[in-house]
Amino acid sequence: MTSDTQVQRPVLDPPYRTMLKPYGKALVELARHRPEIVCLSGDLTRQCEIDLFAEEFPGRFIHAGMAEANMIGVAGALARSGLIPFVHTFGVFATRRPLDQIVNAVAYPCMPVRIVGFMPGVSSPGGPSHQAIEDVALMRALPGMTVIDVADATETTQAVTAIADLPGPVYLRLKRGEIPVIFPATHRFSLTQAQVLTGGAAASEAHPPAAVPESGLALIASGMMVAPALAAATTLRANGVATTVVNVPVIKPLDTETVLAVAATAEAVITAENHTIVGGLGSAVAETLAEAALTRPLTRIGLTDTFAEGAQTAPYLFTKYGLTTQHLINAAWSVLDRPGKPPPAPTLPADEGEYAPV
Repeated sequence: MTSDTQVQRPVLDPPYRTMLKPYGKALVELARHRPEIVCLSGDLTRQCEIDLFAEEFPGRFIHAGMAEANMIGVAGALARSGLIPFVHTFGVFATRRPLDQIVNAVAYPCMPVRIVGFMPGVSSPGGPSHQAIEDVALMRALPGMTVIDVADATETTQAVTAIADLPGPVYLRLKRGEIPVIFPATHRFSLTQAQVLTGGAAASEAHPPAAVPESGLALIASGMMVAPALAAATTLRANGVATTVVNVPVIKPLDTETVLAVAATAEAVITAENHTIVGGLGSAVAETLAEAALTRPLTRIGLTDTFAEGAQTAPYLFTKYGLTTQHLINAAWSVLDRPGKPPPAPTLPADEGEYAPV
């Protein structure tokens, strides 16, 4: 491992304060210094935070309407002209609907198009038509496509700048609405390295703990599952289960070095993703362990080969489909074969402007 991955990254304590439109603000700030950046909307401008861009740079904003396949084609042409297009809609419409155009107009010619998909997994209450439960799998299968699933507002802001000059296409997966701030300002998003996390605001990068501690459990998470993974780890540690949490914001290319280093010290591995367990983070970790001949029990937390129903709230869906803090605790207790009932997950009420993991 490099020295950067050896530093455990501190996190803040829940419930987390939230930010509105961190992505939209970051894109506007970047565009102020980069005139080659253009913005495309698939008729979800305000919902994807790019009303801010449209207001400040109307001449660089394209409203493509509900014609996502055409929007991707236009973005590919703009990229061939030397521009850097950022394309926006909900994740399911950004990947499933225009997949052929992504392949032929963007991925095959390796164009620098940034596809930004909001409302990942079951964060949308809109049912199968609006739930991007296979978007990571689809994008991960495309040669040369970078796939990113960030955990909070800090990473969102930093990722915008990080991907601007990345060669080839990018798929960036973002939560919509009030975005939690899990990481302090000192956190640094990396395109090449996953981060071993340590809980509590008192943690300090100036005095980091050991690189990869001996662990009963390696809990590897991405995106919206990082917050419940941290909460589960706190409960597990309090009940005698040494737990290492790894944040994987970049699912492709996967930081296999960190994944293997953490898994090698653990009795078992759990992956957690707001996505089907087929083809996403869990599959990437399973492939990594298998190719390295590292034999560890592996439990993949995610949607288990099913479409999700619609509902009034995302927390209801996270509970029904096994994506909560308690489900992670239960999985850990089972895979480690601990006696008795799993400990209960903490109840973390959140006030207005705060976010607590489900």
